[in-house]
Order: sequence, then C-alpha cells, then structure tokens
Amino acid sequence: MRAMRLERAGTPLALAAKLEPPAPGPHKVLIRVAACGVCRTDLHIIDGELADPKLPLVPGHEIVGYVAALGENVRGLKLGDRIGVPWLGHTCGECAFCRSGRENLCALARFTGYHIDGGYGEYAVADARFCFPLPPGLDDVAAAPLLCAGLIGYRALRLAGEAERLGLYGFGAAAHIVAQVARYRGQRVFAFTRAGDKTGEDFARSLGAEWAGASDTMPPEKLDAALIFAPVGALVPAALAATEKGGIVVCAGIHMSDIPSFPYRLLWEERVLRSVANLTRQDGEEFLALAPKVPVRTVTQSFPLEQANEALAALRAGRLNGAAVLVP
Repeated sequence: MRAMRLERAGTPLALAAKLEPPAPGPHKVLIRVAACGVCRTDLHIIDGELADPKLPLVPGHEIVGYVAALGENVRGLKLGDRIGVPWLGHTCGECAFCRSGRENLCALARFTGYHIDGGYGEYAVADARFCFPLPPGLDDVAAAPLLCAGLIGYRALRLAGEAERLGLYGFGAAAHIVAQVARYRGQRVFAFTRAGDKTGEDFARSLGAEWAGASDTMPPEKLDAALIFAPVGALVPAALAATEKGGIVVCAGIHMSDIPSFPYRLLWEERVLRSVANLTRQDGEEFLALAPKVPVRTVTQSFPLEQANEALAALRAGRLNGAAVLVP
C-alpha cells in the first residue's frame, strides 16, 4: 500500500510506496480508504503543536472507506460495508467519564491519525466499535468532512444551547457545515472571516449567513452564542464583546494560540466561555442521522494522495472554501 507519513514533527509528509497493509486484530476492521478529509488538527499534529504523536504516523481522521477484512469479534459489519472513521478511535469504557456518557474525556482515549495510523493511505485499520455507517445521499468525497468538521461542529453547536443569533468565527470546513445545520434549526447565522476575505464572506452568505464580515468587526446585533473554529486566541475576547448578556462562547478547536488578557467586564453578566474536547459516539450517531434531513451538502476540493502536502499548505494559507479531501 501507499501512504503519506509523518516521520518527524515539523517536516513535510513523505510518500511510503511499499508498506504492508495492516492486519485487523480483535474488534477491528481493515478498511480500503476511498477518501480522507484534511483537517486543521492534522496541521497541528504535523507542525508539532500537539505533543507526542505516534511516529512514524499516517495522519488523517476523516476516513470514508469500505470494509476489506474483519478481525475477530466484529459485530454488525460485513465485507464491503461503507463506514466512516472519526477522530475518537478508542476509550477504556470503564472510567467515570466513559460511564457517564463523557467518553470524549477518557484519560486513555486514543485518536485516529494521532495515536493510531489514519487515512492518508490506501488502507487503514480501525476499531469497529468506533466506526459509523454513513448516510447514502453523499458520495465518498462529500461524506469525508462529516467525520470531524461535521461532528465537532455539531458538538460545538449543541453546547451553544438554543441561540437564536449564532456567530461563527473562522468560516472553514466546520463552519460551512454548522451554518447549514443552524439554518435548518431556524437559527440566524453571522459569519466572521479573515479581514478582506470577500470570497469567504460571499461563501458564507451562499450558505445562509445573513451577515458576514471581518473577525475584528462587530456584528450588527449582539450574538446569543459564538463558535470559534479559527485557532486564534485573540478571537476569544472579540467574541465575548460581540455576545449578549448570558451568551455562550464555545472554543471548538483542539489547539489555539494563547488567549490575551481581557477585562472582566467582557465575561461579566453571566456570559459563559467553554471548550469542546473531541467527540462521543453519541454525537456521531445524532449528527449522521440529522445530516440527511438538513440536508448537509459539503463543499470540497479533491487532491490525489501524493499531494497531501499541497492540500495542507492550502488549508494553512486559507485558500480553501469548504474542505480538502485526499483520494488515494
């Protein structure tokens, strides 16, 4: 099999052309990868901003593929089934977090494309208990961004409560999905993009945002909640300042630059600042059942597997509308 591998943090991925496909152990399946989304978390791992990845590592945690082999004790899947593999790849199932429906906080959690080889290759192995059947309405490339941009975006949206006026800071892969779900739920969407990004503003409006502007400007109305997808700590006080009394600001990324000091008055009046950590399988089941009802339509740009570094560079530079997807 071919795969793009990270040999050392801070270096480009390298093509490994003659790897042996991995064998699935108990509860695991071998997947023939049809598509794998390119996520900002992949950038954080490759750039060394997330510590201690498995090395060498095949990144990628938005995997769409087909079951090619079954390990022992796999239930509910058969050869040829189309499944999706998300960021959460394993939990202990026994700790207080797992037993209380918060498996996303398990101290022994293992993550796809970080601790476990992911989907930047022709084959991958995943724990069948952490894979999802995918809705039939989307092709493989279109379905890939649902597995992280969609799932994490959905969890962030859920933690924002019943906000009528919703701000989305950083209008990339996650926000372009969240905007569709929010509009389906009857929420009003306000989009914040990089300064001068008129293309991004137009993209946000095309997906239902009633206002779009630079992230350093105030919206025309106070927000009931704001979701921050851009990994920029300076957006936290900006979002708090744009939020109504009692509002909620959700930091939806796994990594963010340092949050600058800000006056207490921005947090006062019972505003809430919280983070999102990973996802649960319940999030996946709920979102993938909801997506066809909206229906969610992803905007993607496909890259051949060997152009993974080019796809990552486009994401880093903000040259993408929607999501990049690798196709082996």
